Order: sequence, then C-alpha cells, then structure tokens
Amino acid sequence: MPQTAPDITADTNPSPLRIGILIGSARAGRFADKVAPWFIGEVRKRDDMDVHVIDLAEPALVDELRLSFERGGGGGDGVPGLARRIGEVDGVVVITPEYNHGYPASLKLAIDYVYSEWRAKPVGFVSYGGMAGGQRAVEQLRQVFAELHAVTMRDTVSFHMAWERFDERGRPYDEEGTAKAAAVLLDQLAWWGLTLREGRAVRPYDG
Repeated sequence: MPQTAPDITADTNPSPLRIGILIGSARAGRFADKVAPWFIGEVRKRDDMDVHVIDLAEPALVDELRLSFERGGGGGDGVPGLARRIGEVDGVVVITPEYNHGYPASLKLAIDYVYSEWRAKPVGFVSYGGMAGGQRAVEQLRQVFAELHAVTMRDTVSFHMAWERFDERGRPYDEEGTAKAAAVLLDQLAWWGLTLREGRAVRPYDG
C-alpha cells in the first residue's frame, strides 16, 4: 500500500520565531555594547519574532565556557547551558567584531561547545570593524556554520569604521539605511526560520 506523504502545509498563523541574539565579544569595553542594543531594538519592532539574548560576557556563560575548555567538554554544574539555550531558539543572529582579520576566540569556543543544536537552523550576522566592517570574520563564520549543518543568511548588517557610525546615544547616524539593512536580514531569517522549524517538526534532521 503506498505511503501517504506527510502534510507540510504551512501554518497560516504561526507563533513568533524565537530568535537568539548571540553577542560574540566578551572583551571589556567592547563596541558590541552599542551595536547589540540597536539591533535588538530592530528585532523587537517585529511581531513575528521574540528576542532571546545570549551574551558571551554573561558571568554564567563565561564560567561555563571556561570550565568546558579546561575539562575538554561539558559545562559546570548549576550554570545555564549554552547548548540548551541554542537548542530552544528557532534561529540565531551572531553579532561579531573583526579582530586581526578574524572573529573572537570566545565566539569560536561557544560555537564549538554546541553541536547538534545548530543543525538545520538559520544563522544571520551583524558585524563591525574597520575598513572591512567585519566581513572577513563573517566569511570565516560561514565556513564554520556550514560544517555544523546550519543555514547562513545571504545578506548581513555590517558597520565599517564602526566607531564613526554611532552617536552618543548609541544610535546609527544613518538610521534609515541601517534599519533597511536589518529588515532585509530579518526577512530572510523569518523565511528560513519558519521553513526550517516546520521541516524539523515533520522530519527531524539527521543529515
């Protein structure tokens, strides 16, 4: 008897996507403290997304990643699980600086500490830096996330010479242009986030 194909009809009224905002720098005095609040505000303007901030400078995450590194895997007892938090979201936007043509060591450690939770999920990027605007860091991250079976978004939000792009209130001088760039990224993330969430529900990913 022929098998009936699963019903994968899109939900006409889906629940908001849970979007993790992963702040990749843990340095003191980091510029992420200007970039991240602005971008989080852009996400919160949407009614199709809920924001879940995952800040690698959080003391609990700093401790967990340090213990994981020292023990060769496995977090410390009684601290929030980074893998659990990634597993609970439908997609992630990574906010990353560019350090010496690459991305921070803290971000690499965090990505590698999580494994299966990345699979079949969309990942977007907001980058900042000097003349390249963090794009060299993003291109390296695309290779890393491809190995983890994540889907990276084509368009990014990028700030070159970032310290010249924000006013004293932490707002971009070009508010209209940056808001449009954020909207393009988030529209792509919304499509992939919903599509992959529906796909995982029908058939768990085991590629």
